[in-house]
Amino acid sequence: MDMGIKGLRVLVTAGANGIGREVARAFVEEGARVHVCDVDAEAIAALAGTDPAISASLCDVTDRQAVAGLFETALARLGGLDVLVNNAGTAGPTGRVEEINPEDWDRCIDVCITSQFNCVRLAVPHLKNSANASIINLSSVAGRLGFALRTPYAAAKWAVIGFTKSLSVELGEFGIRVNAILPGLVEGDRIRRVFEAKAQARGVSAREIQEQALSYTAQKTMVTARQLADQIVFCASPRGRTISGQALSICGDTLMLS
Repeated sequence: MDMGIKGLRVLVTAGANGIGREVARAFVEEGARVHVCDVDAEAIAALAGTDPAISASLCDVTDRQAVAGLFETALARLGGLDVLVNNAGTAGPTGRVEEINPEDWDRCIDVCITSQFNCVRLAVPHLKNSANASIINLSSVAGRLGFALRTPYAAAKWAVIGFTKSLSVELGEFGIRVNAILPGLVEGDRIRRVFEAKAQARGVSAREIQEQALSYTAQKTMVTARQLADQIVFCASPRGRTISGQALSICGDTLMLS
């Protein structure tokens, strides 16, 4: 299927590894031009070797001055902007609310939601000039369900939904669509670390935590980064031109989190 996005100019945050890298690759496969940023210099160097079509720069998206520099670089390389994918996130601390270090709370909120504001405010003036403009914010299934022992993460991901819906209303008149993607249990190192942290907090094995988590999912399976990338590309393509203000769960029908 031709997605009709050849030449689309795309910026992906935290795009040198994991979900972000898969999103960047999916766009490139469809003929888009992609720039990514990341805080991991080693991942950026590795990306240059494996994916030379993807340009990249070092940036911590919680740092507003660094984000300003990112946009200067990305706009120069892409020649404008059609799509912003706010992918940067962190798992945050695991523990009971009274045990959480306030600095860990602040960092989780900064990475998962404030960074999206930092990027959106600079992207919008350029997206207004696009004929196919969209913003895609990464939330989580934890953005629609309660998540015990993960309050900073859940609070931030719920905030992403409100941010997304409000932006859709605010920017719709300019033809800019805004959606949130809500991944479920995504295969990879991050979920493994989450399982391990919860296992330690509860005094059980990580395998027990994983099996319990999957038992609350109708399809009893994890999600792959590529499945997320495919949905993001569709939303950003002309085929998704009337999809906006949505919180799109890609989670195998997760019914609850534990």
